[in-house]
Amino acid sequence: MTQPREFLEELFRIAVAAAHPAQCLPAHLPPPPEEGRLIVLAAGKAAGAMTEVAERHYLAHLPASRIEGLAVTRHGYARPTTTIEVIEAGHPVPDAAGLAAAQRTIELAATARRGDLVLVLMSGGASANWIAPAPGISLAEKQAVTRALLRSGANIGEINTVRKHLSRIKGGRLAKLAHRGQLVTLAISDVPGDDPAVIGSGPTVPDPTTLADARAIVERFDIELPNSVRLALMDPDNETPKPGDALFRTTRFALVARPADAFDAARRAVEAAGYECVFLGANIEGEAREVAASQAALAKAIQAEGRRAVILSGGELTVTMRGNGRGGPNQEFALALALALDGVRGICALSADTDGTDGGAGSAEDPAGAYVDGHTAMQARQSGLDPASFLAENNSTAFFSPLGSLVNSGPTCTNVNDFRAILVDRS
Repeated sequence: MTQPREFLEELFRIAVAAAHPAQCLPAHLPPPPEEGRLIVLAAGKAAGAMTEVAERHYLAHLPASRIEGLAVTRHGYARPTTTIEVIEAGHPVPDAAGLAAAQRTIELAATARRGDLVLVLMSGGASANWIAPAPGISLAEKQAVTRALLRSGANIGEINTVRKHLSRIKGGRLAKLAHRGQLVTLAISDVPGDDPAVIGSGPTVPDPTTLADARAIVERFDIELPNSVRLALMDPDNETPKPGDALFRTTRFALVARPADAFDAARRAVEAAGYECVFLGANIEGEAREVAASQAALAKAIQAEGRRAVILSGGELTVTMRGNGRGGPNQEFALALALALDGVRGICALSADTDGTDGGAGSAEDPAGAYVDGHTAMQARQSGLDPASFLAENNSTAFFSPLGSLVNSGPTCTNVNDFRAILVDRS
């Protein structure tokens, strides 16, 4: 077998490849419209790649004059296209580019007419890329709310519940804008449970959450809000279309890739390498350091039984920011795991985000995650780094960088959430 780190990094690449649009999208693309236009509206970290694949497919069936559209993706995630423009915008904090692109998306959706096919291509990250604040809310205020939500420890479903009620495009509103055309949404899921109403804040599906739910989340996590945002969350005009609304009777939504699909591919590779696969599920949520402690205990128990295994898990972990450091939930999980495995031989792990970036400053060059083993904490101390202090400051990137332990994949152009693999061998 290859070296443990190489093996775990190969599992990560296999999982990502299974969820890439080139692999998962073509079989789901609907037939081209018989008479009208094809209007492609895409958003999220996979939007560039999804648009590239869709455009190539439809140009073989339609003249370019009948294809329109706009894709918005994270900075650094664009792909080359000829007919449909791809714009890069901020993530996880929205920016002016996303604001302008969302407005153009709204205007383009509203032009849909009978006979047109409106094809919405969704993936994780769309909530930040399609930024269209509700009336009375500025971009700066929406950015402030986003930062506060991300630091609060709220999970993605809770974050998106608030986002949907502060938007002119999320929570089913895009479907309302495009209701005159035939609307088909194809999505790559990055959320636990694969809930269409949570993926990208559900712009084309009914929203079961309410303004009251959004207010309760703000109160539960003690999130400071600008006065304009508080007023917006009290305004009944900002309520979203609900299940049962006639608006959605003729729309269609389909998942083209799920986190489970990526783990199926990784599981096959684990078993082909001669290891037992212990799959904990693709929908794990919780505080990153607490999940790390639990999985470290499981890994030690498996080792004590003499088993050779790889523990796989996905989902979206959270980090409640108490310090002022940098690093996302995958790196924080890895740092907490390094402490829990301090001095343990025969166990190593990789935790990385399948989109290629984990936390950070919003750059496409931010690390995807980190690799650790039983020597990581000791190696750090020998270099003058105290793991516990870095964990207390939520400063995992600065901890792993000098150790050479960061996983730097670059943009993957897809996103099915976190990938965690713990390799358990004999000590």
